[in-house]
Amino acid sequence: MWISATALPGARWRKSSRSNTGNDAQCVELASVGIGAAVRDSKNADGPALVFPPSAFGSFLTGLKRV
Repeated sequence: MWISATALPGARWRKSSRSNTGNDAQCVELASVGIGAAVRDSKNADGPALVFPPSAFGSFLTGLKRV
């Protein structure tokens, strides 16, 4: 489910340790939210966040590891 990151008050975002560094960094941030886990682009902090229920987040991570 997509939701505005601003609609997740109190979310404590943390940057992925696999994110690039530098001026052209491609950074992903993750937050634990009441309904599961949320992912957003760190360069667009007020933009959309992709929210996963707990059962789907594991599948999402497994898919990312295959890339």
